[in-house]
Amino acid sequence: MAGSSIGTIFKISTWGESHGKGIGVVVDGCPAGLALNESDIQSFLDRRRPGQSPFSTPRMEADKVEILSGVFEGKTTGTPISMIVFNQTQRSSDYTEIASFYRPGHADYTFDSKYGFRDYTGGGRSSGRETIARVAAGAIAAKLLLNLGISLNAYTYSIGPIHIDRELFDVNQIYKNNLYMPDASCVEKATAYLNEIKSSENSAGGIIECIVNNLPAGIGDPVFEKLDANLAKAIMSIGSVKGVEIGDGFQVSEKTGLENNDAFVVSNKKVAKKSNHAGGILGGISDGSQIFLRAAIKPTPSIHSSQDTINNKMENISINIKGRHDPIIVPRAVVVVEAMVAITVLDSLLLNMSARLDNVIKLYSNSL
Repeated sequence: MAGSSIGTIFKISTWGESHGKGIGVVVDGCPAGLALNESDIQSFLDRRRPGQSPFSTPRMEADKVEILSGVFEGKTTGTPISMIVFNQTQRSSDYTEIASFYRPGHADYTFDSKYGFRDYTGGGRSSGRETIARVAAGAIAAKLLLNLGISLNAYTYSIGPIHIDRELFDVNQIYKNNLYMPDASCVEKATAYLNEIKSSENSAGGIIECIVNNLPAGIGDPVFEKLDANLAKAIMSIGSVKGVEIGDGFQVSEKTGLENNDAFVVSNKKVAKKSNHAGGILGGISDGSQIFLRAAIKPTPSIHSSQDTINNKMENISINIKGRHDPIIVPRAVVVVEAMVAITVLDSLLLNMSARLDNVIKLYSNSL
């Protein structure tokens, strides 16, 4: 299988299946000297761990990470960092029946079409559990970015029709509720909505937003390696994502040029903008303002309600999916979006180091 790696300098390769022995990732291109231990990774993994609320799968996994290589005496060595999370409570028997039919909204049919067979236990590589590897790698990227003064905030903007009031936005609220919403006033409404969805054996989707703070201007490239294009690819590679917007996104189609353009100003002898409709990226290159990204997450496709589908004998059938599933993916996917943004931004920063001759001279002039 191709396509399990992303990145150019900071490159990650994920491996493993939902019901296999474990999930893992190899991170290449991490600079030597970064202070790193398993607790740095675990704090991120704990945010996507199952069983934290009534709205996540009851599959109870500790998701404890082990660093196998690339760290010595608490610091990265510059060599590949390999990490693994062992699966502990997989119940493959819950999935025996789906070997013969295709679940609506899943990759069952497309996997069979591509490979001629599939790992039907838990979805194999197409399972959301694969995102463990992305989050582990993203934790490293986020820590490197923090060393540069660059931070990320990801949160739930909406659950179904319930969305936050931007006037009541409070970043401190994000980790005070299990929905990761920065508006305390809408958590109760969203919870009531999810309880209704859950009782009707259905599922819900939502929107995740991610903000990157203090990314300098000049990061990204103007053609095929645009920063926004690479962010879109990284976020769309998350299995549950069906749409990505940068800045005002689709709303720009309803605006005039005067309404959409961000006016430049000089503030404290620095270039700034009066607005940020562009979401911090112009021509594929960061402009120094906040990067603003939005990801649309589909409803969980595994629902207990009866659904029409077909089996591998080309017969029309009705099914009720068994197993342990999230009635909503959004809260656990917040850290996944944050991780993929961190990985992409860091890779773009490292690539940018060779964009100008004066930077190269500055780096090597004292050693030549």
